Amino acid sequence: MSEVTELPGGAAPGGGASPAPAPAAPGYRARHTLPLRVEARRQVRRRRTYVVAAVLLLLPFVLAVAFAVGGTPGGGESGSPRVNLMDTATRSGANFAAVCLFVSAGFLLVVPVALFCGDTVASEAGWSSLRYLLAAPVPRARLLLSKLVVALAFSLAAILLLPLVGLVLGGLLYGWGPLELPTGGALTGSDAVGRLGIAIAYLFVSQLVTAALAFWLSTRTDAALGAVGGAVGLTIIGNVLDAVTALGHWREFLPAHWQFAWVDALQPDLSFDGMAKGAAVSVAYALVLFAFAVRGFARKDIVS
Repeated sequence: MSEVTELPGGAAPGGGASPAPAPAAPGYRARHTLPLRVEARRQVRRRRTYVVAAVLLLLPFVLAVAFAVGGTPGGGESGSPRVNLMDTATRSGANFAAVCLFVSAGFLLVVPVALFCGDTVASEAGWSSLRYLLAAPVPRARLLLSKLVVALAFSLAAILLLPLVGLVLGGLLYGWGPLELPTGGALTGSDAVGRLGIAIAYLFVSQLVTAALAFWLSTRTDAALGAVGGAVGLTIIGNVLDAVTALGHWREFLPAHWQFAWVDALQPDLSFDGMAKGAAVSVAYALVLFAFAVRGFARKDIVS
């Protein structure tokens, strides 16, 4: 993909005026092009979708085997300051689901989000099918909207799949007891489901930065691997910078600084302070990157 060159006043590079747009065909409706169900069906059939699903399905089983081989994690009593989230992993299905989120939030969940959002436009360019989609004609804004909505839906499904499998597997292995909180106390029934739901919702919002970064890169390159790898790489750099304590309060402007703020949902007194700050940072970066993607793609000369 290369930049379009235009002369002032809408003149074409050859010197003449730009041709007037052709009249729309009878019955043509831009909003009916590339329906979401069609794009979703295409993405479901991709091999990488099955690979991502398989990895997320297997992780809870891997953790369960690790706990079975290594024994009960931790050694503190419930309510002891020495007890952390990992120590409560085998006490109930809800605890096991929370631990599945904890071990995957830092990196594993970043990969499917970057994959679904970074592969979506760049792969079409790599297959030389993007220009044919636009010649259908699918308006550029409509194409981006359809692909972004489906990519975000698949990302949300990936984030939901892991704790759901963990909850079912943990319940079968460790029972359907209450969600024991690391700092003491327990949540039963709907309270535990509600707290886990808040944690999952925040994780999705916190991943919007990665999604937007991958999507923007996807509109800038024909190489899907470059868009996905670039998003994952920059996310890792953000995690490294957050570990540099010398940055002080500047780390609060990094999305990575708030990636585990969802743990506040697993406290006796629910607090939204950290999650609110993290969500604000994530959404702010995401909106800017999505705007870059739309603006840049609208000016591209699509040749692939």
